[in-house]
Amino acid sequence: MKKYFYPPIICIIFLVCIQAFSQNSVKGSLIDQNQNPVAFANVILFQASDSTTVYKGAVSDEAGDYSFENIANNPYMLQVSFVGYENFLKRIEVDENNNIETITLTEAPAGLNEITISVKSPTVTRSIDRLIFNVEKSTLSSGNSWDILKKTPGVILNQGQLQVRNSAVTVYINDKKVQLSASELQSLLESYSAENIKSVEVITNPPAKYDAEGGAILNIITSKALTPGYKGSVESSYSQATFPKFNFGTSHYFKSEKFNLFANYSFSPRKDLKKDDSHINFMDDNGNIFSRWNTDFQRITRSRAHNANVILDYNIDEKNSLSFSSNINISPNRTFNNKVHADIADGQNQIDSTLITNSRLENDENNLAFDVKYAHKFENGNEVTTAAHFTKFDQEREQDVTSNYFGTTGQALNSISFNTKARQDINIFTAQIDYSGTLESTNFETGAKLSSIDSESGIDFFNAESLENLYDNLADNFLYDEKVYALYASFTKDWEKWSIKGGLRGEFTDLQGISMSMSEVNSQEYFELFPTAYLQHTISENHILTLDYSRRIDRPRYESLNPFRYFLNENNFNAGNPNLKAAISNNFNLNYTLQNQYFFDVYYRDHGNSPAVLGFQDNQNLTIRNVSTNLLSDRSYGLDILHGRSITKFWYSQVYMSVFHDENTFLAVESNDQEVTNEVDAFFGQFYNSLTLSKDGTFSGNLTLTYVSDYISGSYKFDPMTTLSIGFRKTFWNNRAELSLNFEDILDKTNTRLTSEYLNQDNSFFAWEELRYVRIGFKYNFGNFRLQDNKRSIDAAERDRI
Repeated sequence: MKKYFYPPIICIIFLVCIQAFSQNSVKGSLIDQNQNPVAFANVILFQASDSTTVYKGAVSDEAGDYSFENIANNPYMLQVSFVGYENFLKRIEVDENNNIETITLTEAPAGLNEITISVKSPTVTRSIDRLIFNVEKSTLSSGNSWDILKKTPGVILNQGQLQVRNSAVTVYINDKKVQLSASELQSLLESYSAENIKSVEVITNPPAKYDAEGGAILNIITSKALTPGYKGSVESSYSQATFPKFNFGTSHYFKSEKFNLFANYSFSPRKDLKKDDSHINFMDDNGNIFSRWNTDFQRITRSRAHNANVILDYNIDEKNSLSFSSNINISPNRTFNNKVHADIADGQNQIDSTLITNSRLENDENNLAFDVKYAHKFENGNEVTTAAHFTKFDQEREQDVTSNYFGTTGQALNSISFNTKARQDINIFTAQIDYSGTLESTNFETGAKLSSIDSESGIDFFNAESLENLYDNLADNFLYDEKVYALYASFTKDWEKWSIKGGLRGEFTDLQGISMSMSEVNSQEYFELFPTAYLQHTISENHILTLDYSRRIDRPRYESLNPFRYFLNENNFNAGNPNLKAAISNNFNLNYTLQNQYFFDVYYRDHGNSPAVLGFQDNQNLTIRNVSTNLLSDRSYGLDILHGRSITKFWYSQVYMSVFHDENTFLAVESNDQEVTNEVDAFFGQFYNSLTLSKDGTFSGNLTLTYVSDYISGSYKFDPMTTLSIGFRKTFWNNRAELSLNFEDILDKTNTRLTSEYLNQDNSFFAWEELRYVRIGFKYNFGNFRLQDNKRSIDAAERDRI
């Protein structure tokens, strides 16, 4: 450990202490078209390599003058904005004390500025390491954050999971990771209003400052608060699918010179329906079908989730700030009522028996997270931050299962029943320090992080004599402890028409998993380096090339490491694997931007032995099980094309297309461990349109059409799926109230069939969820509702593995 971490820590301390950087000043003046000074205008310097990163800000004085001190040698984008004037944007080079020529602001046409803000279309820009989907004050600024992510270029909603290039994404808010389960994440984002989102960054190759774990990142950037005051809102929505769903929420924000306080609460009572139609053909050793199972599955879920979020920022002085945040998710007495009806036939498809299973599962879950962060800015503009995080997660689950077998005349043949009680407790603690600044004309970042995860889970079986005749080692207690020590450093350099960004992250992992009933201990220690590199060349104003590379890691979820079996019935269950290994991936991208409107991206990704859940049918015992395992290989490559433009003044259209190849190879454990490759050549297309339907911009609509020709997941292939959605938004009372109406999955073609056919495996299922629905929402703003708040997420990179 010493040889790994002492030298980088010394480097961090050295960088923090450096004060001999080049320091320049930038000065200028603002006037209007009548040569009068423009006072109190916002003047902002952005990094030229990343137009989303604010370097410094100033406000013009009564004489229209502004100035910046301690500016490093670098190119910057200078932006000036003020109510009643058109925005001014200019690139400047800082290499010595600079006096910017006087800037003349142009008055916005009378009555046009307000309408332009209301009907603004979303736009796409590319920086050196990410694609930026700008949605602030656009036609997408209605509904919630979840809606925007589903419409972000390249994002697919697959089986309730957001994916980019066939891999699950990690969601951040203002560079802070949202660490929740898939259902909790959706509930959280549905409670975040879309009008507070400035942009969504799609980062397919995340730089070194982000955790090395995971694939692509969707980073939600919220608008910043500028003016002191109070604002609040209340909102509700009603969705009608097969069953109704409700959401009620309220948000409050207060800003003063020293304090920013944000509080949000939402309550989401809902009833959900899920249905599966599955077919299994069991085979003998010669490949002949001797038993056919046709099964109808139905699950009704009832839940009443509570989500509360509190954020407090305190500006101690101009150089020091302290913040505290908490996120509380409570889901009490969530129930799952499952019904299974299976017709069991012989090889000639003659029914010889019927299986009926009824099961009920009750689940109580609490997820509490707390963060504290301190930031200090030095005189030269550099910054050091320290942060700590704690998560307390606990879950209790009880299950009752009864299966009855009947003959062709309805006579009882057999009965199996059992009860289970399961529990899981997870404690997560993280601490980190980060330092960022400039050295001569180079921007740099460096930092260190410690992550500690302690998990204990157990399961007990009762009245399970009939089940114990089929399976051994049912009850168990599983202990899991993991520590990850990380260090990183990165730099960015711009000169003339070139930009380069590089980074290196090192992570040492020490973990141990103990299965008490099986007396198995799995210990792993490993150190990995994760380099990132980006090179961008601006050939001309209309042509930009970018090449980037990253090395990342995919660690198994805690649930996948847990060896317990969770039964749908005695013939169908899920099982974890405490021997799962983390997988290393290598990712390459070549991007070409034409006229800042056409974006082409050629990519290749080798995910190595990535963890996956594979379904196998046991032809001897007539069971099907979903097992967590490591793939032998997992790779993909493709071409993505994105283009968006305004067709007319009221119609904006955006097209995203992807032609790709996905393949993975795995061991068929029920087929004598033969190697099997599952691959597909496919097309993904997304066609988004936004329309302004009234002259004053208060009535707008959008239409989205998404099509996926083929898809793979583990051993399964997906049939084509199509999604058509339409939404409308109307604002009232000078934007104080908003009414929205959305029609999702109008064609009812998003749900699709999954098929696994190879060697002695022949099964498929059609997974149907309530993706087709109508939702009506209403929101009312009060106070100074044009303020923007300090919404952000909880920072804990490990929580998404819960």
